[in-house]
Amino acid sequence: METRAGDPGAFARFDLNRVPTPAFVVDEAAVRRNLAVLADVKKRSGAKVLSALKAFSMWSLADVVGEYLDGVCTSGLWEARLARDHYKGEIATYCAGYKASDMAEIVAISDHVIFNSPNQHRRFAAFLDDSVDVGLRINPEHAEGEVAKYDPCSPHSRLGFPVSQLQPEHLQGVSGIHFHSLCEQDFVPLKRTWEYLKPKIAPWFGRLKWLNFGGGHHITRADYQRDELVEFIKGVRAETGCDVYLEPGEAIALDAGILVGELLDVFDNGMPIGITDISATCHMPDVIEAPYRPAMLGERSGGPAIRLGGPSCLAGDIIGDYRLPVPAEPGQRFAFLDQAHYSMVKTNTFNGVPLPSIWLWNSDTDELRCVREFGWEEFRDRLS
Repeated sequence: METRAGDPGAFARFDLNRVPTPAFVVDEAAVRRNLAVLADVKKRSGAKVLSALKAFSMWSLADVVGEYLDGVCTSGLWEARLARDHYKGEIATYCAGYKASDMAEIVAISDHVIFNSPNQHRRFAAFLDDSVDVGLRINPEHAEGEVAKYDPCSPHSRLGFPVSQLQPEHLQGVSGIHFHSLCEQDFVPLKRTWEYLKPKIAPWFGRLKWLNFGGGHHITRADYQRDELVEFIKGVRAETGCDVYLEPGEAIALDAGILVGELLDVFDNGMPIGITDISATCHMPDVIEAPYRPAMLGERSGGPAIRLGGPSCLAGDIIGDYRLPVPAEPGQRFAFLDQAHYSMVKTNTFNGVPLPSIWLWNSDTDELRCVREFGWEEFRDRLS
């Protein structure tokens, strides 16, 4: 999988020695610029835009998000609690499988509760009342994803009820339909999905209040077709009579954060090998899962490459081969770009590898502050 981000922006002038390593550094000014783009799309199209906490849940910036967007979408009880405690606006909760013990609190917190299947809706109907809108996630059965494991519409997907099986009784008590078919994509795949899906759900337009087009929209990327998206949403709203929701996550923090690391050791094993205090498996698991090669701040275009990997015992803890902008020596600093989304929410302490600290920088004012540091207790307290 090839990342389509990696613009250094103001990080090109950030002194990597200002923070300990490993460390995430998020640029508040860059996040605000992304949010302003989303707010402009929202205003011009009439859509409602929710921030997907699954991708970026740095609640130190919750008030900033609330200045621009309509609310947040969450993936279960714990994210819903985070939204209730820190974020403003609507809360839409979707989970592939709810637990009965969580439902009363989820309903109390959420404005929208979206079910993955009619069976789940029926099972938990007793928890629902007029205070919450009920949604049903459908699977358009139209694949647009580049990588199958990140494609919610791949064959035999567990995400969403197949639209080919949708019957009138499945929408009894349902206010809206949710679908999600994209991953780091632009407008054209969304348009194709809608053109495929529309005739299959058109019979229910008169009874639905809203349509939720899910996430995966790279709206804040420079080459995204935002004007086309605006006109498309306006057309859908007029044709269906429904409110339209978008749930960008990655787009909110796109190119807004870096992960700073340090070389710990360098040796040769047929090529230069560099051990770093950044671990792919612990700090950037999508590097292994996707897989993809994260862009490096200031990487050289020529010269010898060094293979960088983490300090864990996992043989596959390899980040990639890079031409460093600094000498390949212990103690040298480097940074990977576009690490604010997904990397931050997926970190773990496998092998006792420490978690990166989290820093908030404002590239307009140069203010820098640590918002979270992690001790070894974070590792200890996950065990028993």
